[in-house]
Amino acid sequence: MFDTGSLILGGVIMLFSWLVSNRLKSKFEHYSKIQLRNGMSGAEIAEKMLADNGIRDVRVISTPGRLTDHYNPADKTVNLSEAVYNQRNAAAAAVAAHEVGHAVQHATAYSWLTMRSKLVPVVQIASNFMQWVLLAGILMINTFPSLLLIGIVLFATTTVFSIITLPVEYDASNRALAWMKNKNMLGQQEYAGAEDALKWASRTYLVAALGSIATLMYYIIRYMGARD
Repeated sequence: MFDTGSLILGGVIMLFSWLVSNRLKSKFEHYSKIQLRNGMSGAEIAEKMLADNGIRDVRVISTPGRLTDHYNPADKTVNLSEAVYNQRNAAAAAVAAHEVGHAVQHATAYSWLTMRSKLVPVVQIASNFMQWVLLAGILMINTFPSLLLIGIVLFATTTVFSIITLPVEYDASNRALAWMKNKNMLGQQEYAGAEDALKWASRTYLVAALGSIATLMYYIIRYMGARD
């Protein structure tokens, strides 16, 4: 199961993911110290952006934990972690506006978000089984290579999902930044901090997508090699 190729690939992916994640955390810690001149909390930023986009049926609520911020299209809620919900700094403003960006996508039927939402149930099923199928496929690669092919198809589903996630996340950040700039919500230093924080947040999704693509290609090569 764990040959040299898989260990090297896994190590490289983990290293890049760790580097980007650490950089993201340090950026958010730094920009959390830049207090907003308008004195608005993350929750107030989110509520104003919703109002400015004419969205009246989405609630902004606080959710426990750290980095638990997300938009839930099922019940139309912008869920902000406790720190983001209450704090009044550039990092909180960036996260709050980004999550509202997803609400705006939902309200305007943004095609990439619609596509990703439709894939969610399929990805949930694939995620529950693919690791076991891939493991069995590698172990039985010489006797039953078709099992690995099934695992590849399941893994490909999650890879497609991670690729589709990229334009969704980048677009949400672009909507957030455009709104903050057009409405003159932040000062120059505050805006620069929010922009940089969102840039590094987006890179975590990019690393995840590239890692998924690389892993998928590895399994495909293993399968093709077994067939030869």
